Amino acid sequence: MTTADRRARELLDGAACVLFDFDGPLCRLFPEGASAPLADEVRNLVDKFGLGGVLNESQRASIDPHVVLCAVHRARHERDVTEPLAVMEAAVTAGELSAARSAWPTPRADALVTWLARRGARLAVVTNNAPGAATAYLDGRGLLGHFDTVQGRTADPGLMKPHPDVLHRALRALALTPADAVMIGDTSTDATAARAAGVPFIGYARNARKAHGLRTGGADVIVTSYDHLTGPLPTRR
Repeated sequence: MTTADRRARELLDGAACVLFDFDGPLCRLFPEGASAPLADEVRNLVDKFGLGGVLNESQRASIDPHVVLCAVHRARHERDVTEPLAVMEAAVTAGELSAARSAWPTPRADALVTWLARRGARLAVVTNNAPGAATAYLDGRGLLGHFDTVQGRTADPGLMKPHPDVLHRALRALALTPADAVMIGDTSTDATAARAAGVPFIGYARNARKAHGLRTGGADVIVTSYDHLTGPLPTRR
């Protein structure tokens, strides 16, 4: 067990609730770049609505549909994007719901969820994805009953993480305070949102790139697997 594993276990042991990001900590919703066709679909809608000028070169190349959605949202100060955003949001939601049926489970995530629930921890999902996609995935894995609430993207992309809104909504639903919670996330935006909400944070990094992003976001507790987060906490030597 590494120092980071031990610190993560101590955070989990002291928390009344655990807030899980969805895509990454619980599953890989779009593994191996599978989000690219959805990002292209949303970009095609951007062009269809005559909004192509709001996308820069990086946003044109991104395989993340959320990047495109947020770029259009930022253009709201210059033009009315209400209808385009609603259409694009519906397309992203449909794509995420479809992806949830074939998402790859994160190794030992099911075991961690089950172990935490059996210990009496209250669980929530706090995701930038459509809440229905997370609900469908968890239901398919037989895990939904362990979660008190699933909070996800709303009609306002400006409230997506790194904004702490989704964490605030989860804590209100649980009637708990930030001090009662710990969050598990895999991106710098997760770390930033947790810090803004005052919630202790555990970074989950499945590879070196993810670990670098988490450190950039200020995460100081980063685990590379869930192998040591369940079961008895070993005695210090």
